[in-house]
Amino acid sequence: MGQNLHMPPATWLVSRELTQAAGPWDTRLSLDDDGEYFSRLILASDAIHFVPGAKVFYRASGPGSLSSKDESEKKLISQFLSMQLHVSYARSLEDSERVRAVCLSYLQSRFLRFYPERATFVKQLQELAATLGGHLEVPQLPSKYAWIRKLFGWKATKRARRYYNRRKSAAMRFWDKIFFHLKGSNVQIGPATKNPPV
Repeated sequence: MGQNLHMPPATWLVSRELTQAAGPWDTRLSLDDDGEYFSRLILASDAIHFVPGAKVFYRASGPGSLSSKDESEKKLISQFLSMQLHVSYARSLEDSERVRAVCLSYLQSRFLRFYPERATFVKQLQELAATLGGHLEVPQLPSKYAWIRKLFGWKATKRARRYYNRRKSAAMRFWDKIFFHLKGSNVQIGPATKNPPV
């Protein structure tokens, strides 16, 4: 949480016992439901083992997917609830100054999603930050966006930022596919490996 890192759901290998201990997915959430779920998995686990050589093939979803970050009220409510739950889970492990600082950093990293148009959420997030002994700063934008905000305001800036990030992500996926095909796939599906063991 403190470093704003995320491991996609496909990268986790979890036992049945651990999934039962963590409980079902929270159906109230339509965005960041995976982040909330895996926070509970971590809470229920004894340790996490990282396997550097593991590979995952992941289907990239389109803009209409459940995880797409549009500005709908439903998704903002979901994101806010998930953030509240993340903070409560972290503090249930250890309610120290260190953990509160990590939670504050986590809230700050997602503050731009709500600031400044969604005044109700902004107020509630500031109240949550106050319970952690701090407050949220006005989000800082990279210089490439600062001039857009000065000329056109926050809304246009955030729209330009989303557009840029989507185009950048699409370009990276395109080149990734090109390099994958040039290198050649190591995955071979033959009669003996058509249904590989799980």
